[in-house]
Amino acid sequence: MKSFAILARSLLLSLLLVGSALAADKVNINTADAATLDAVLINVGPSKAQAIVDYRKANGAFKSPEALAMVKGIGLKTVEKNRDRIVVSAPAAKPTAAPAKAAAAPKPVARR
Repeated sequence: MKSFAILARSLLLSLLLVGSALAADKVNINTADAATLDAVLINVGPSKAQAIVDYRKANGAFKSPEALAMVKGIGLKTVEKNRDRIVVSAPAAKPTAAPAKAAAAPKPVARR
């Protein structure tokens, strides 16, 4: 009976661990910082995460997960391993100044 209880507990614990592994975090590669990329993506360490951020700053936002393979050190295998963790959306636009008002009708010129 004691061995059955131990077996049941270990089974429950393993199911909890598998469940947490399957519920992995997602990361937006267009807005995440290097620390977040390092923490969420598989086979991406601090130097590759920084390379992703540097590439994004130099070349603009990624349009697809496959575009991540353009970063030095990131290959298609790494992209495939992380496909379910990668989110690609446009970065939040910075607020711009209010649009210029339409030109008012020209004032009539006084005639002499």
